[in-house]
Amino acid sequence: MKVLNLYAGIGGNRKLWDGVDVTAVEINSEIAGIYQDFFPDDTVVIGDAHKYLVDHYGDFDFIWSSPPCPTHSHIRKELAVEARGQNNPVYPDMDLYEEIIFLQGYAKCKYVVENVISWYKPLIKPQISGHHYFWSNFFISNDVNNKYRGHHENINNLCLLKGFDLSFYNGIDKRKVLRNCVHPLLGKHIFDCAFRVKQEKLEVSLC
Repeated sequence: MKVLNLYAGIGGNRKLWDGVDVTAVEINSEIAGIYQDFFPDDTVVIGDAHKYLVDHYGDFDFIWSSPPCPTHSHIRKELAVEARGQNNPVYPDMDLYEEIIFLQGYAKCKYVVENVISWYKPLIKPQISGHHYFWSNFFISNDVNNKYRGHHENINNLCLLKGFDLSFYNGIDKRKVLRNCVHPLLGKHIFDCAFRVKQEKLEVSLC
């Protein structure tokens, strides 16, 4: 099965996918290098995921896209409104909705677009699972006990929670990278929903 993993980061969503041929697209070369270390058999493309999708959407059996989320998040809006000087108000990045509409119109494969639960009413109705919005062409069940995302944890605890050891890497914002990771169990849950794999209720906790 050929899978396209857009805005791949270090591969949180991809970590528990088995038996797949993955092409991962990540614009940050340092982050892409870390992804390649964790998933040496994947094809890693350093480039613009938004453009890559338009050029290659027809080449895959499954597409996962996680466009950047900050402009859609409650936290960034609160910092702009309530903590003046920390962030200026910005337009929500409409690449998110461009990709949703594009995939709705053109994709013949299974696809999912993931993002945060936004501070505004979403322009296109999503599904919700594990405290994320998902737009897809398949049903996603919301039986994932993933309310605790560890966003306020330190780097060591985030490494434990997400299952990535970043102790050998320098020059990156490790906490940001880990916070941006979709939890691997949630990534597997979504993939299983796409292909109707029998699922059990998932429990996510910080041990």
